[in-house]
Amino acid sequence: MYLDEAILDDTARIDSGSAAALLPHVASAALQVRQSVVLAEEAGVARLGADGRPRAVLVAGVGGSSLAAGVLAAVAGPASPVPIIGHHAHGLPGWVGVSDVVLAVSASGTSAETCSVVEEADRRGARIGVVAPPDTPLAHLAARAGAPFVPLVGQRPGRAMLWSLAVPLLVAVRELGVIRLGADAVEAAAARLEEVATRCRSSSESFVNPAKTLALELAGSLPLVWGTSAVTSVAAEHVAAQLAAIAKYPAIVGALPHPGHHQVALFDGPFGAGLTAGSTAGGTGARDDLEDFFRDRISDEEESIRLRLILLRDPDVERPEVGRQAESAVAVAAERGVGVTELRAEGAGPLERLASLIGLFDFTAVYAALALGIDPTQVPTVRDLGR
Repeated sequence: MYLDEAILDDTARIDSGSAAALLPHVASAALQVRQSVVLAEEAGVARLGADGRPRAVLVAGVGGSSLAAGVLAAVAGPASPVPIIGHHAHGLPGWVGVSDVVLAVSASGTSAETCSVVEEADRRGARIGVVAPPDTPLAHLAARAGAPFVPLVGQRPGRAMLWSLAVPLLVAVRELGVIRLGADAVEAAAARLEEVATRCRSSSESFVNPAKTLALELAGSLPLVWGTSAVTSVAAEHVAAQLAAIAKYPAIVGALPHPGHHQVALFDGPFGAGLTAGSTAGGTGARDDLEDFFRDRISDEEESIRLRLILLRDPDVERPEVGRQAESAVAVAAERGVGVTELRAEGAGPLERLASLIGLFDFTAVYAALALGIDPTQVPTVRDLGR
């Protein structure tokens, strides 16, 4: 796999190439956070709380918009007084009714799945809130239902508008009495995103730019991304989504304790150390000989793609037993010769800690695309799925 490492330290090439159309939007994350709070309040999402706390909150969205549900659930945490459930399909589960709140988000405003959710929620009498671009099918459905509607502004690509989608939901559930979200917590997240944008700007060289360093560590490997808490597990999902959408690059998403329990077996597989040097961990001599006989000598001459564990830690909130599992995972990876990148969420509250990781990997995905020779602005082939 060819990597153009030189481009990451060539500011002129970055700023005059395809990334120039995406990086400013990625760097606008702090603005999105602040702006979205105002837009949500102006849209009257407080009306959703007029009938008190709901039985459940269902968040509908597909593609990149689906991650907004994870952000909401992570910030609410396990202490949430009501369940927060992500829904990424047509229609509604049978249990949703007048006692529930349905929040619909769509970066395009045209998602057939999400539109069908709003139509069904209106028929069932559920409380509805919508986040989407103005003058779109979803916006019209919100108007027909008399639902609070938060417009998406700024003409940003969907891959760079997570905060515009998620923050209005946070304001909505705050008004529902589900979470406490003070102005200080919101501003801390925005300030953290500004700090990340400064450190990861295109003019910052690779040896001091954490996003460029990460991009080079990931490119050429098969990332296995594990979280150790609700916050870092959502961040892991976002990592895989952004690598796929921006860099067109695969990653495996996991978490501790589950599904890390069975994914750890990957360390002994063909992308780990298990089949290297003509042997397998724990294998017999006969098996080693057989594998050596059938080994592709030509491919051996090429650099193989190896697994790399990306461990997203949240030490201030992760359970002690999960912390011990994370330390064991690092040790096991080292024994198998699997590379490890360990990162820690930073900040006082869950929203700020989430911002510290999401902000970093948004830049990382762009730089990984550049190093791999991929146009980061290329629209994914989601149209092939009929959307």
